[in-house]
Amino acid sequence: MKASYKKLWKLLIDKDMKKKDLMEQAGISSFSIRKLNRGENVTMEVLGKICKALDCTLDDICVFEDTAE
Repeated sequence: MKASYKKLWKLLIDKDMKKKDLMEQAGISSFSIRKLNRGENVTMEVLGKICKALDCTLDDICVFEDTAE
C-alpha cells in the first residue's frame, strides 16, 4: 500500500495556504514536506501535527492506495 497526499494539497489550496505556511503552523521540517510531495512515508507524529494545524482528521489529508506489484 502507498499513501497519497493529494487530499492534503487540495485542502491547502482550499484554505489558501502555501506549503511554507503549513511548515510554520504545524512545526514540521522541509524534509517532511519533500517526503509528502514524493508520496513517501512520514511518521504519524508529522501527520498528527498537520491534522492539528489544519483542524482536520487523517482521512481529510491522506488516502491509502493499493500498489499491485
